[in-house]
Amino acid sequence: MLQSARGPLPNLAEYVAGEPIRGSWWGHPAGHEIFAVLNALMASGDVVATRLVEGRITLIHRRVWPALVRVADRFPVERLAAVDEVHTASGAHRTVEVPFPSWVPAEERASAGLLTVDEALAQLPSCLTTNSGR
Repeated sequence: MLQSARGPLPNLAEYVAGEPIRGSWWGHPAGHEIFAVLNALMASGDVVATRLVEGRITLIHRRVWPALVRVADRFPVERLAAVDEVHTASGAHRTVEVPFPSWVPAEERASAGLLTVDEALAQLPSCLTTNSGR
């Protein structure tokens, strides 16, 4: 799922808002709810944000991390880095990236070895199994 951009996958902001969003979701009436849901997802430990799909912020659930690890060689490594936005003491926002596969827990890396490439690809959305996700 994309965080808020338009693309080949649904996006979280429009899902929460229940409608298409024109412009920034921050200005949408559901902006506070979108922010809360996004923060809850990111704090859960079960979702990682990357730039996997078309360089846009892509939210990836833990259940597909092994599949992603198994076929990681099909994607530019910089697109697999975990992306996190932190707030500095001055109130500014700063993007921090954790390189792939450093952010992937050992259990998911081990599970990746149990998958065939075909099994891994079957768990990923079609936009990632063709060249369009690159």
